Amino acid sequence: MFTGLIQSLGRIHPLDSDRFTVALNHDTASAILSDLDLGDSVAIDGVCLTVEEITPDGFVATASPETLQRTTLGIKAQTATYVNVEPSLRVGSKLGGHFVTGHVDGLGCLVEAIATNQAWSLTFAAPPSLMEQWQRSIERYLIPKGSVAVNGISLTVAECDRLGGWFKAAVIPHTYDQTNLCYLKIGDWVNIEGDILGKYVAKLLGKSFDSHQSSEEISLSFLAEHGYL
Repeated sequence: MFTGLIQSLGRIHPLDSDRFTVALNHDTASAILSDLDLGDSVAIDGVCLTVEEITPDGFVATASPETLQRTTLGIKAQTATYVNVEPSLRVGSKLGGHFVTGHVDGLGCLVEAIATNQAWSLTFAAPPSLMEQWQRSIERYLIPKGSVAVNGISLTVAECDRLGGWFKAAVIPHTYDQTNLCYLKIGDWVNIEGDILGKYVAKLLGKSFDSHQSSEEISLSFLAEHGYL
């Protein structure tokens, strides 16, 4: 479990087809490595991976072929671009973002980035080839003022068009500068994870993750039975 508050940037260096090292930025490496153990979970651009080996400036992890295919890690392992790094949430630690599981729901891409006086307005959308997956796995959990994780970063949805396949987030300068959002170019792919609380609510209300159809009608008696009245 993570919070979506990025603690370091790093670069991926492949060791073989599915195993790679993550070299942390020098100024933030010591804070993470001082409390990092073998077997710990670490989110890399929002993807939960396991620490297999600790190096002087980072760690080694392995991603399954499915993970490499379904997330941006397969691309970034070949280009050495910056990735966001967050260790797992410790019991008793501050929860400043929202609950992030590290299980990516799908891919999106940056379609607009506008700098304002106080923030960056970033718009992410479903690529046409992945619109069906977006509608099935992402769009139902997007609501204005709701939470979403983009490359593992906890963001608040400012505006969204669920049928149109896009959402907009206002990003404060600190978040923009301290994460890999500042390196994104128009058209770049990102990992997206919907709010876990929204998923549980959808499941409780009888909505399958793989269907837009409700398996049970929502009525006053249904709500009463489940403790809402």
